[in-house]
Order: sequence, then structure tokens, then C-alpha cells
Amino acid sequence: MNYKWNWSVFWDPNPEGSGTFFTSLLSGLGWTLTTALCAWTIALVLGVVVGTLRTTANQWVVRAGNIYVEIFRNVPLLVQMLLWYFVLPELLPTEWGDAVKQMPNSPFFTAVVCLAFYTSVRIAEQVKAGILALPRGQGMAGQALGLTVPQTYRYVLLPQAMRIIIPPLTSDFLNIIKNTSVALTIGLMELTARTRAMESQTFQVFEAFTAASLIYIVVNVTVGQLMRMLEKKIAVPGLIGGGQDAPH
Repeated sequence: MNYKWNWSVFWDPNPEGSGTFFTSLLSGLGWTLTTALCAWTIALVLGVVVGTLRTTANQWVVRAGNIYVEIFRNVPLLVQMLLWYFVLPELLPTEWGDAVKQMPNSPFFTAVVCLAFYTSVRIAEQVKAGILALPRGQGMAGQALGLTVPQTYRYVLLPQAMRIIIPPLTSDFLNIIKNTSVALTIGLMELTARTRAMESQTFQVFEAFTAASLIYIVVNVTVGQLMRMLEKKIAVPGLIGGGQDAPH
């Protein structure tokens, strides 16, 4: 095989008329980061709520949280992405389904929702583990001070638990950035989709995917370093103690 390398291909005009192939990759990176950040924000909120509810004394709430986790944890991300995009609009009333299909940037919104639900179950597991890793006396002390159970969670347990779980949260943030690549299956022109488009238009497969790999590495290393700085900044020495039961 005589492959002809051409690293200058990045500066060639894009057939789409939107600049060069390099600017096309940057556009894809922008969609990747925007999708990841939006999905991460929603996933964090959902994960904290579900994870917290799963440590309460209400068994019905705990069961509902467990069902939520099992559903979204055990279905592959690609299947979920296709279900959200192709199946959900067909299950809605006709007017609603048509509105969803015709919505501008529907692949973007679909990808955000899908990634948010998919990632939230991992965060929920981590939040639950973080709360249960705290000493049992933390919850008791909060209630002894006159705090209600919600106040105990808000002011005593969750602030400490979130500090404990920053390392696994970092991994999930990195994963959600990489998982945005699955959205190319529904037409979102994120980084991987732009890379595939460049490869099909120029046949410079090695250059295109080498550039994409380097971009992913730089982004993820940067995010990892920022999260490590955050972890050190808010760390409380000697925070983790024995486990606790769910507060009553």
C-alpha cells in the first residue's frame, strides 16, 4: 500500500464552503464541547437528586430510584440515542411528535438529553456511595442541631459527599466528552462526524483521525488537570471516615 501523506490538507478549502478543513474540525469541537457541557449540567442535577433519594428511609422512593438507574444503566448508549431520536417522536401525540422532528438542531437537543440521562445514573451511584461513605454521626449531628432531613442533606451530607466523589466525577466528565461521538449516528456534526466527513472528502484518513485523536487528548488532559486543581482546592483533610446508614 502506497499511502500519500498530505498534512497540508487541513488548510485546503472545505467543499461545504465553510472555510478550511481545520476550521471544520474546530466547528466540530465546538459542538462536542457544547453538547458535553449541557449534558453534564443536566446529568449532575439529575444524578445528585436520584443518588440522594436512594439513601433516604422511604423505600418506595429508593425503589423508584433503583428502577431509574437499572433502566438507563443497562441499555447501550447507541441504542438509547437511536430510541430518543427515532422512536420517541413516534410515541408522542402527532402534533408533539411533528414538532420534535421539525425542531431546529434536533440532533443536538436529542444528544444532550440522551447523554444526560445516560450519565446521570453513574453520578447517582457515586453520590449514593459518597453519602454512605460519611460517618453515621454526621447525619445524627445535623438532626441533633435541629435540622430537618432535607436540611441535613443540603448543609451537612452533600457538601462532604461531593468532595469525596470528585475523582469519579472527573472520569464521567471525560467520558461524556468522548461519548458525544455517538451523536454522529443521528446527524450531529460534532468532532468525530467532522473528521469522518473530512476523511470521505479527501481520503486522507490517517491525517484526519490523527488530528481528531490529538484534539480529544488535549481537551481531556486539560479537563483532568482542572478537576485535579479543583479537588485539591476544596479537599478537607481526614474527611472520609466509616460508613453510615441512611439517615432517618
